[in-house]
Amino acid sequence: MTEHEQLGAPAGPEGHPTRPERVPPQASASGKRGAGARPGPDGDGTAVPWPDLMLPLLRTPTADRRPAPEGAGADPPTGVEPARVLDLALLVGELLLASGEAAEDVEAAMLAVAHAYRVQPCDPQVTFTRVAISYQPGPSEPSLTAECWVRRPAVDYARLALVFRLVTEIAVGGMAVPEAHGRLVAARRRRRRYSGRLFVLSCGGMAGAATLLIGGRADARAWLVFASAVVAALVGERFSALVARHDLPAFYQFVVAAVPAAVIGILLSFNGLHLRGSVVITGGLFAVLPGWPMVAAAQDGLAGFYLTAAARLLEAVYLMTGVVVGVMTVLYVGVNNGADLAAQDVPPGAVNPPLQLAAAVLLTLAFAVLLNTEPATLPAVLLNSAAGWTTYGVLVNAGGEPILATGLAAGLVGLSGQLMARCRGSSALPHITAALGPLLPGSVLYFGMLAFVRGEPEIGLSGIGRAAAMAMALAIGVNLGRELARLFLPAPRVAAPPRRQGGRHRR
Repeated sequence: MTEHEQLGAPAGPEGHPTRPERVPPQASASGKRGAGARPGPDGDGTAVPWPDLMLPLLRTPTADRRPAPEGAGADPPTGVEPARVLDLALLVGELLLASGEAAEDVEAAMLAVAHAYRVQPCDPQVTFTRVAISYQPGPSEPSLTAECWVRRPAVDYARLALVFRLVTEIAVGGMAVPEAHGRLVAARRRRRRYSGRLFVLSCGGMAGAATLLIGGRADARAWLVFASAVVAALVGERFSALVARHDLPAFYQFVVAAVPAAVIGILLSFNGLHLRGSVVITGGLFAVLPGWPMVAAAQDGLAGFYLTAAARLLEAVYLMTGVVVGVMTVLYVGVNNGADLAAQDVPPGAVNPPLQLAAAVLLTLAFAVLLNTEPATLPAVLLNSAAGWTTYGVLVNAGGEPILATGLAAGLVGLSGQLMARCRGSSALPHITAALGPLLPGSVLYFGMLAFVRGEPEIGLSGIGRAAAMAMALAIGVNLGRELARLFLPAPRVAAPPRRQGGRHRR
């Protein structure tokens, strides 16, 4: 199922996403140049990255935030109009939220842009699909407020990384507002790095890799199951794209995307080859399961963004309901006609570590392509995924509880992803999200649905509850890894570009 088709922004005349409607600041823009204040400047021309400064500031009450020192910045504070800075910060927040960034990090980036041009005090606000920022010039002056709506966001980690690096340039070295605005508009118009054909093949590759990950076998029957899951995912993706072309809600896209895997799994169970149809269905769930929205919702809740977390969780519940409706409709027909979909077909732990590790890496690679991760980031993502899955397999094989093992593995993925991101000076999400793909609770969710079809509601509720608990464990582990990295890992220094004479910048 193509993610940019099910959640993508509406296309413009040249195939680029159209800009959401913007409410401009109530002030004029003159196009004057501005300069960014260096956060935490040192005498050696380096600075602490903006996330390490803005997150503590963002968690401080607005009334207690201190303004930037008067000596900071290359130009005087009158060198830029606040209205243009607010519009620039709003565009940064819009692009980051549309690309899949967490709400707290979006607010931190907006606050970093405002502080770089010394437009403060500012108060950014992010709630699910709304981005806003307000500026209070003085006690007796009216405040300036700008806001926009991000409708149908499409996760795009290449664009997220590009905007992250641009915010770093603004915060560290300063940049003329028109130049920064132009580069942001160019980032918004950039096409995806991977072709549509590779994107579709990645959907099939993710489902096929999941069958090897769960099945743990490499015989001829396992490869037939692998091929069946790939075909099911490709057919489901095409059905979903067909529904999306008719502008139907995403709920129905998930319904039709989940049906082919269930149908092929039922058909495989009616044969004398003892093929495991349940593995095909479970593998197909990995390709359509909205697992990351559930993790993102839990992360926003842990960060205190309860409204955004509730909205994201409700969206994930609706999409998962679509998957459940599509799968359970077919399962009900198959089970009542003698289909053999026993849960015992799927082993609970790592029974073939080398094969399952390779399958986990393949699943991560396909997931990273679906998220449009930059090619240069892929080796680090695959390494992080291998470490996380190995940790999970060792703990489960040692008799550990799968939910606890999931949380510990996610914590390791989050911590190492933060370390990789700090070394590269980029966002941590591209290093973490795809690496969590093998840990998503697709098989546990399938067992819960199968129990409901068999008339065992208690077992079904227990399975769905365990799936939700594993998603929460993923979120807590990633969030804990992030906070540990922020508290204990030394903050890297970012080189500031040389100042131009007189604080002037070329367009």
